[in-house]
Amino acid sequence: MTTRDVVDLSNATVGVVVDTSGGVPVLRHWGAPLGDRGGIPSPGTSLAAALDRPVPLGGLDAPAPLTVVPLHGEGTSARPGLSGHRHGGRDWAPRFHRRSSTVGHTPEGISVLHHEGVDSIAGLVLATRIEVTPHGIMRLQAAVTNDHARRYLVGGVALSLPVPAPAVDLLTLHGRWTREMHMMRERWTHGTRLVEHRGGRPTATRPPAMWAMTADAAEWSGQVWAVHLAWSGNHMLAADTTPEGHRYLQVGELLHPGEVCLEPGETYTTPWVLAMWSGEGLTPASWGYHREVRSRPHHPGANRPRPVLVSTWEAGYFDQDPQRLRQLAERAVDAGCERFVLDDGWFGSRRDDRRGLGDWVVSPEVYPQGLRPWFDELRALGLDIGLWVEPEMVNPDSDLFRAHPDWVLGTPGYEPVLGRHQLVLDLTRPEVFDHVLERLSSLIGELGLVWLKWDMNRDHVAGSLAGGAAGTHAQTLAVSALLDTLRARCPQVDIETCASGGGRGDLGMLERTVRVWASDCNDPVERQRIQRGWSLLVPPEVIGGHIGPPRAHTTGRRSSLGFRGLTEMFGHLGVEWDLTSARADELADLADIIAVHRRFRSLVHGGDWVRFDVEPPSLGADDPTVVAHGVYACDRSEALVAWIQLRTSSTSVPAPWRLPGLHPERLYAVAPVPLPGGLPGMAAHQPIWLTPPVEGPIVLSGHELAVWGLQPPVLWPEHGVLVHLEAVDPRREP
Repeated sequence: MTTRDVVDLSNATVGVVVDTSGGVPVLRHWGAPLGDRGGIPSPGTSLAAALDRPVPLGGLDAPAPLTVVPLHGEGTSARPGLSGHRHGGRDWAPRFHRRSSTVGHTPEGISVLHHEGVDSIAGLVLATRIEVTPHGIMRLQAAVTNDHARRYLVGGVALSLPVPAPAVDLLTLHGRWTREMHMMRERWTHGTRLVEHRGGRPTATRPPAMWAMTADAAEWSGQVWAVHLAWSGNHMLAADTTPEGHRYLQVGELLHPGEVCLEPGETYTTPWVLAMWSGEGLTPASWGYHREVRSRPHHPGANRPRPVLVSTWEAGYFDQDPQRLRQLAERAVDAGCERFVLDDGWFGSRRDDRRGLGDWVVSPEVYPQGLRPWFDELRALGLDIGLWVEPEMVNPDSDLFRAHPDWVLGTPGYEPVLGRHQLVLDLTRPEVFDHVLERLSSLIGELGLVWLKWDMNRDHVAGSLAGGAAGTHAQTLAVSALLDTLRARCPQVDIETCASGGGRGDLGMLERTVRVWASDCNDPVERQRIQRGWSLLVPPEVIGGHIGPPRAHTTGRRSSLGFRGLTEMFGHLGVEWDLTSARADELADLADIIAVHRRFRSLVHGGDWVRFDVEPPSLGADDPTVVAHGVYACDRSEALVAWIQLRTSSTSVPAPWRLPGLHPERLYAVAPVPLPGGLPGMAAHQPIWLTPPVEGPIVLSGHELAVWGLQPPVLWPEHGVLVHLEAVDPRREP
């Protein structure tokens, strides 16, 4: 039996075992924790022997293992993880031999494997790094170095993660502008399921994430293997099955031809792949990603409340009338808002979306005295101040473009492709980078800003650097560097990421930002699905959601204020509605909704997001009749949950709403939280727990809530109920 070098990176949350014998590591196990072996050393050779694969007839004499970076030169039938060549097509099929392999642990309890393989013939070094965090995330990264006298053109580097045969379903996210992050579940039998995006940003219509699941997987049951590319540029994800029976997920940056060319000694490093396993369904799988985001030093956390903001965009679009906006701010303060965000139209000649972009100077036509005195007036009302910017873009009709027409990404000799009447600034050029950085830094200092809404409203199309090579990879790195440098200069400023609504909300961008604008659609029916998709990846305090006007501008649908408020209760709340046109009763109801959110804000922004199985999981596009979700306190001392009726049901009375995941032995008082509009429905009698008797709310144990649940009311479509669960002393049991 051949001796194998096997490293056990497992912890109490996830099992990860890696074979480091070859030039590229092999994930022997990624899934359930292996448990305590009673003092016996880690599995080592025994595990390798237990999983040693036979050699079938008609194949290679020594079949290639499924390495973290599969290599065609080794004979694998998997999708190659490394593609590239030198001039004349040489060195296109490398094979690596192990040079070194080390294991360590960080002070934060992260297990780290660093492995290097070398191919002296092709002149390449391949380094792989695998980390396992205490909260169950496995991080993977690879780096290829050109150790040769001649340049090497990288076609792509992708990482592959094996999943077992029971993972027969795939979940992906899809959609379009204003209809982002919709779930699609499908059966994964054979062949390849491929997701690619070349727009220069990981839009929420095709985000870089994928979930493999057992057939029985639901929110609180079954096994889930999730992968996500923490990268804000182009991406590729694949789910593949080989003829030999290997099933794996592959993730990597999608590179344009010639985009990465390594000169001697240069290195290309992949973005991080973040992988999560859960043995208890999709909801616990989400918590790993949420805790990854919350573990980052810049994340505000539950102890720093996310202010309720008012945005001027749908309150008037490009209308920058200071008197009207002052009235908007006053009404927003009366309703409980704490931050004022001035959106598009405040700068240069920007009176519409055809001009002025790139001229980041306060418009003297609109604000003759500048913005600082006016912002100081708003601060006196109790508001802090944020500003909309789109620093990566420029209108051809702008002072900046007229002065520097060569500062944009474009293919020499071709007419540039416009998107929303704008072009992409080439931030890889030092003079462009420095200009944008100086303008943003100056604005922040001059205006006393604490918030930037950083927008990006168009795809990269044939965007080339000054020399003519494709520029998306370099541009993505430059945007990240710009954000990092700006945050270092102005640490008091938090940044929201926005890209045509719900784009570029990957966990790589969230290393630099604290909020994702989930969608340009404020229609609460659409938002229920959109935010449900986002919750698979990011915690509630990161999801920006605004209470819009009675009639949604993207769908034309009219919705009650109570339903709009309930929909945005679970996130970073804002208001995007011309409050100067609102009635007195609407303003009073809005104040009530914001007061409820602020009452539960620390719970929502610090607890575990939960989703409930109120309808049987099914294959195909997600089109729920009812959704139910909420937040549990991490110590399970309380919870805030919601039942939402989106459309009419096939039954006249809904099935019980079961709430797993609370502490089974603790008792919880069940209390509805009133919202404007009450509970309109089609029942002569609604459940007793919704109208508690004088002796107080009903009390159920966590076990009873999981097994029995609550009987939901009969509701009209586009209505819901908000419920607070609070752990109580057993002596309060009726």
